[in-house]
Amino acid sequence: MSITYSIGDLAREFDLTTRAIRFYEDLGLLQPGRSGPGGRNRVYSGRDRTRLKLTLRAKRLGLSLTEAKDIIDTYDSPRDTGAQLQKFLDVLAAHRTQIEEQMADLQANLDELKVQQREARALLAKQKKQTAPA
Repeated sequence: MSITYSIGDLAREFDLTTRAIRFYEDLGLLQPGRSGPGGRNRVYSGRDRTRLKLTLRAKRLGLSLTEAKDIIDTYDSPRDTGAQLQKFLDVLAAHRTQIEEQMADLQANLDELKVQQREARALLAKQKKQTAPA
C-alpha cells in the first residue's frame, strides 16, 4: 500500500495554506483522489507530493506556475529524458536571461541613484557653506 497524504499533511510539511494547495490543484499541478462521504476528502499520492515539491522549487527559481506545470508535465509523459532535460534547460536559460536583464536595469537605476545622491550632497554642502557665518 502506498503512502497517502491529506491536504493538511501537505500544508504542514510545505508550510502552505490549504487554499494554496487547492489553487495548485485547480491549475492541474496536483490531482488528488477523493474519499469519504461524497468524495469530500482529498487524498494526495506520493506523486502529488513530489509535484508540489517541484512546483515550490520552480517558484523559488522565479518560474511562473505555467512554466512549472509545463516542466513537471514533461516528466510525467513517456518522452525521452534527454528531451525533458533540454526543455528544462531552455526554460531555465530564458529565465536566466530575463533575470540578468532585470539585474542590469537595477544596476543602472542604482548607479543613477548614486549620482543623484552625490549631486544632492554637493549642493547641500555648497548651500551650507554659503549660509555659514563668516
